Amino acid sequence: MAIPLEDNVSDIVGKGQRGLSISDSQLAERSGVSAEKIRKLREGDFDGDAIERVAPVLRLDAIALRKLAAGEWKPEELGEIKGLAQFNSTYHDMTVNAYLVWDPATRGAVAFDTGADCSEMLRRIEKEKLSVGLILLTHAHPDHVADLRRLRKETGAPVYISDMEAEEGAEEIAEGKHFRAGSLKIEARLTSGHSPGGMTFVVTGLARPIAIVGDSLFAGSMGGGNVSYEDALRNNREKILTLPDETIICPGHGPLTTVGKEKRDNPFFAGKL
Repeated sequence: MAIPLEDNVSDIVGKGQRGLSISDSQLAERSGVSAEKIRKLREGDFDGDAIERVAPVLRLDAIALRKLAAGEWKPEELGEIKGLAQFNSTYHDMTVNAYLVWDPATRGAVAFDTGADCSEMLRRIEKEKLSVGLILLTHAHPDHVADLRRLRKETGAPVYISDMEAEEGAEEIAEGKHFRAGSLKIEARLTSGHSPGGMTFVVTGLARPIAIVGDSLFAGSMGGGNVSYEDALRNNREKILTLPDETIICPGHGPLTTVGKEKRDNPFFAGKL
C-alpha cells in the first residue's frame, strides 16, 4: 500500500506561518484574503484564489500548493532499489520510517534510525543474511530512536549521532564524517533546523545515490523549523537539493521521493533552485 504524503496544504501553510511568525490576521492583511478564508484554508477548504494570494506571502510556490490541494501531487514511481529497504512503524499517532541500506555483494549493511519498532527490520536482516556494521541516527527525536536499545543489542553495531545532539550509547560525530559498508560510501551532512543536529546521510555505491534525510525534508514538504526555520530551508537547499536529480530521498515520514521531484514540485523550494 502506498504511503500517504506527510503534509497537506493546511500543514504546509501552518509551517510557513510559524516559521515566518505570521499570524492568521497578519496573513489576511498581507494577502488580501479575508480572515474567514484564511480560517477555511487552515481547516482544509482549499480555495484556489486564496492559495494564489497566500503563497507569496509565505514564500511558497502557488503552483505546487495548488497541485497538492487538487490531489495531483504524486510521488515518483521508483520501483525496487536493490540494497534499500524502508520500514514503517507507528509512534502514538505518527507513522515513522527507518531504513536499511546494504551492499548486495558483501551483505554489509547500515541501519538508519529505528522507528517505534524495529521488528520488521530485524526480520529483513535475517532474511537477507545481512551483517549490520553501523547504526546511524538522523536525529534524537523519540519517534526515530524508540527501539534503539533493542536494535543495538540484536546487531551489536555501534551507534552514531550528530555531536549537536545526544543519545544514550551513541558516539557523537561531526559533519563531514565518512563511513563505509562494503563498496558503499556514506557522508554525513548537517541539515539542522528541525532539530539541533539533524543529519542527512548521503549513500553512494548502489544503482542510484540515496539521501537518508530524517525530518529535514519530506515528499512535498519539510520538517517544521523547530530550532531554526531559516537554517532548515537553507540546509535543505544547499545540502540536499544540490545532489543529483536522480538521488532518492528517504524521509523520516511519508513516501520516498527524489531530488529532482522536490526541486520541481515542493512548495517550499519549487521555482527557487
